[in-house]
Amino acid sequence: MTTKTGEIFGLGQCSLDYIGQIDAYPAPDVKCEMSGLVVGGGGPVATALVALSRWGKGCYFAGEIGDDQPGRLILQSLREEGIDTGGVVLREGYSSQQAFILAEPKTARRTIFWQRPTGPPLRPEEVDLAALARAKVIHTDGLLIEAALFACRKAREKGLAVVVDGGTLRQGMIELARLSDYCIVSEGFARQLVGEDNPREACRIIAELGPRLAAVTLGERGYIALARGIFLERPAYQVPAVDTTGCGDIFHAGFIYGLTEGWTIEQSLDLGAWAAARVSLALGGRRAIPSLAEALAHHRGQK
Repeated sequence: MTTKTGEIFGLGQCSLDYIGQIDAYPAPDVKCEMSGLVVGGGGPVATALVALSRWGKGCYFAGEIGDDQPGRLILQSLREEGIDTGGVVLREGYSSQQAFILAEPKTARRTIFWQRPTGPPLRPEEVDLAALARAKVIHTDGLLIEAALFACRKAREKGLAVVVDGGTLRQGMIELARLSDYCIVSEGFARQLVGEDNPREACRIIAELGPRLAAVTLGERGYIALARGIFLERPAYQVPAVDTTGCGDIFHAGFIYGLTEGWTIEQSLDLGAWAAARVSLALGGRRAIPSLAEALAHHRGQK
């Protein structure tokens, strides 16, 4: 596939995911048969870029891999999607990020066991500022926090839109939220931030840090967002979900697509929610990404 110019600059996790299906999560010390094993690329930013690339957007990815077989497969999966991997740093003698995921289609739950890359985290001086300058949007998940903070500060100086995917309230994420224009976090992040299940309060706290949009994705409950002082709350699209892996990643992709197309906040969030629901129809975060034609047809139907 031909690599396109990087309109979207992604910086964050890339992983090799092993995803299997089980009837129910087992008790300790028993054998549990799984089925439908899927092996493929994963990671919040990497998966969002895959969707955006399929939808015609030029994407550049900055991250790290080890010099192992999973690393080679991660890199191959990104390149096959037409993503510019010029920002991927190879750490010789180290292991790449991997995840083992068990999906329970009967309950639409999943359990993730993951190992972060063992090499040194991406350093600020390893961020390609020339590639960043060519972009319109930077998207990061904050795992490689020093590089992410550096890149987002530079992006703000250059007038790029900064989109943050807050999966977990790690060290540095509050500062990253301050640097963002659009901060969309998980239900777990919001609960960590507030200390209870109160996504509205989480939106208020995040909005006070400065982003023009603060939002919390709530799985089957949909999402809640705060923009321009107004709360936007929508239920999830109802589908027979098989696996929720990648739903949050694709929510961000849908939002970013709308952002780059000049859509309203409401339209961009809606595409994210709809695309996230579609992804849950198959195992893995990339197999059921809807086509651009399907996404645009949905958008036209919502006007």
